[in-house]
Amino acid sequence: MFDIQEELKKLPGKPGVYLMHDEKDEIIYVGKAISLKNRVRQYFQSSRNKGPKIEQMVTKIARFEYIITDSELEALVLECNLIKEHRPKYNTMLMDDKTYPYIKVTVKEGYPRVLFSRQMKKDKSKYYGPYTSAGAVKDTIELIRKIYKLRSCNRNLPKDIGKERPCLNYHIKQCDAPCQGYISEEAYAEKVKKVTEFLNGNFDPVLKELEEKMLEASENMEFEQAIEYRELIGSVKQIAQKQKISNSDGEDKDIIAMACDKEDAVVQVFFVREGRLIGRDHFYLRIAPEEKTSEILSSFVKQFYAGTPFVPKELMLQTEIEDADVISEWLSNRKGQKVYLRVPKIGQKEKLVELAAKNAQLVLSQDKEKIKREEGRTIGAAKEIASWLGLSHIYRMEAFDISNISGFENVGSMVVYEHGKPKRSDYRKFKIKGVSGPDDYACMEEVLKRRFQHGMDDQENENVTSFAKFPDLIMMDGGKGQVNIALKVLNELGVNIPVCGMVKDDKHRTRGLYFENQEIPIDRGSEGFRLITRIQDEAHRFAIEYHRSLRTKEQVHSILDDIEGIGPARRKALMKAFQSLDEMKAADVETLAEVPSMNRSAAEKVYEFFHKINDIKGEEDR
Repeated sequence: MFDIQEELKKLPGKPGVYLMHDEKDEIIYVGKAISLKNRVRQYFQSSRNKGPKIEQMVTKIARFEYIITDSELEALVLECNLIKEHRPKYNTMLMDDKTYPYIKVTVKEGYPRVLFSRQMKKDKSKYYGPYTSAGAVKDTIELIRKIYKLRSCNRNLPKDIGKERPCLNYHIKQCDAPCQGYISEEAYAEKVKKVTEFLNGNFDPVLKELEEKMLEASENMEFEQAIEYRELIGSVKQIAQKQKISNSDGEDKDIIAMACDKEDAVVQVFFVREGRLIGRDHFYLRIAPEEKTSEILSSFVKQFYAGTPFVPKELMLQTEIEDADVISEWLSNRKGQKVYLRVPKIGQKEKLVELAAKNAQLVLSQDKEKIKREEGRTIGAAKEIASWLGLSHIYRMEAFDISNISGFENVGSMVVYEHGKPKRSDYRKFKIKGVSGPDDYACMEEVLKRRFQHGMDDQENENVTSFAKFPDLIMMDGGKGQVNIALKVLNELGVNIPVCGMVKDDKHRTRGLYFENQEIPIDRGSEGFRLITRIQDEAHRFAIEYHRSLRTKEQVHSILDDIEGIGPARRKALMKAFQSLDEMKAADVETLAEVPSMNRSAAEKVYEFFHKINDIKGEEDR
């Protein structure tokens, strides 16, 4: 038994991170401290004014744990990571996780490519961004390919030059076909250089070049070509126009301000890159009514910049934030140079912050009703289902379904909903191993045993996986029979989780819920009913999709797949080298070994396989 008062006495006076757990052992709060001893004790001192949110949280704490770090900075980094991983209920949370697109130029390749990317990796490529519009990035990449005719394929060049025919882009004059050696590496590199200049904002040479080509095409009576150049000029001018100058210092900075109303807050961020305002974005947060602006902005900065690969040189904030010095040090370490957190008081910068705050207020007032409607569809619907079943709350729901055709390729699906929203990263597929024939009950029993046994093993070994998280409610696609199978499995494993069945009518539409040996009628016009329907449809869709993929694989099965040591690459090479299976069967070991990607060992296995088949057929004929 965890004795909180005894454990408080053991707390060290060192920096670190503390995690508060509820009676279900879920993490409900993560915090950092310079002194764990002083900070954690404060939560359990009745004399302190903690505020309604903390007061409520303290009543839910069943136990706490802590991780010691060497410094407050290390504690900050760990706190950010743990909040992102566990999304605790009582932490101020970003309601959406956004990643921004980049333009990636693979400059270390022989023939570099221009690609769309959502991550900035240490792969020696050049990255431009981040941009706020994925559509604008794709348009820019398309424009670059049209102007400079760079390749978009993933062929390994120059190694694979001449091995395959040029693709469609060459024939429509959007690629110079380096895969055929039609352009030298030096000439191609010159084009890449112009691309990097273009992405750095130097548009004038491009516009001049396009205008010259347009005039030349017009003089040569090539009017269709001239029109194409004119359209490209318009596209470049449009991109250049979007790069609106906001200040003249040429620095990278983010301008951050917020507006709040009771439990809702919106943070507005203006993105300034190289002195240009390239875009803006807003973020929704769930807050407590008494939370200060400084606390909310501090939580936002930590969560947002823990998840984005780009850190600007300066953050201009609406107000001073908590732990500003530590956050500045953390961001500086991430960027590799000093990052400044400033609160402008006068001048142009102060006006920009004020403008961001006005935009945040506008978004909050306009979208508040939309947010409430979305919450009704998700969190509100989950609460409605919980009330029908007499449960205190439902955070995580897991739904299961089986798919097969007359017992062929039996598969199971598990879909997961948290806060009424699908969590697709936790979806799982099960290929049935121990059941042959169309026995849905036996298939479901196997799926549930595998899922929860895996989860129990992960919990025992303290592995943080999606299987280690158990649901608050299991939803079966079916009625009494399916529910009883689930209860049987849970009872055998010693797991106590409520189970309900999603019952359908004669027209295969959701009718109600089967729970504790009775069918519960539900309001078909309610959000809870609509959520049940979505969950049921999603579980069925996911199972069907997996079943179809297995059927497709079975239908395209090649006899070569049955030969040990022959994978997709060797199979493709053999099929390319020989016109037919009969020709392959007639080949000797030496001929087979000469095929690209083959070796003598693999050649001998192919030879033995076909001659074994021939021997068997000969025996049958006799």
